[in-house]
Amino acid sequence: MREGPDIARIATLVGDPARANMLTALMGGASLTASELALEAGVGLPTASSHLAKLCEGGLLSQSSQGRHRYFRLAGPQVAAMLEAIMGVAEGVGPKRARPGPRDASMREARVCYDHLAGDRAVSMLDGFVRRAILQRNGEDIAMGSAGPKFFADAGIDLSNLPGKRRPVCRACLDWSVRRSHLAGALGAAILDRILADKWARRDPESRAVRFTPPGRQAFEKTFLQ
Repeated sequence: MREGPDIARIATLVGDPARANMLTALMGGASLTASELALEAGVGLPTASSHLAKLCEGGLLSQSSQGRHRYFRLAGPQVAAMLEAIMGVAEGVGPKRARPGPRDASMREARVCYDHLAGDRAVSMLDGFVRRAILQRNGEDIAMGSAGPKFFADAGIDLSNLPGKRRPVCRACLDWSVRRSHLAGALGAAILDRILADKWARRDPESRAVRFTPPGRQAFEKTFLQ
């Protein structure tokens, strides 16, 4: 056995179809019960409980209790980024599954990736930030650019309040549908919070899609794309 991270153990956890469906269901950042995840995975509750125990033991999920219910969520943004990257590889080289048409188009335009915006709009936003020196990018490393502090202050995002101690302020996250990076990290989460708080868009209750209203789309483009 070679020294270094045990890739095979993580691959085994993610590679089971039922567990993969559970992990995908949690990509929206919400916490779900074992019963809800059993439905997502298409398995019975005892089987789901066994899968969830393995995912928690493997460090991919965390759990909390509220009353009689146990809630499960992704262990953190690093796990979400790994899953998004795997989705990108699967989209490029894996077998194709039947697509539901309009819903798939919505997911490609804008969706939640754990706690930040993903999809075409998010990739375009990061490209614009780099082009206008709002952010600087060196490979997959992203940092605040010279125009960044004033831009985000004008956009109503207080950079001093971002929780940058436990997670990076800016991070590239490979977008599975575009196969290029969108903005993650504390700043990416703050931007999504702003979009939802101002009601420019709403989350689809049945998927990870983020649906912009016509005025909200204009406000988003004026604030973050122009």
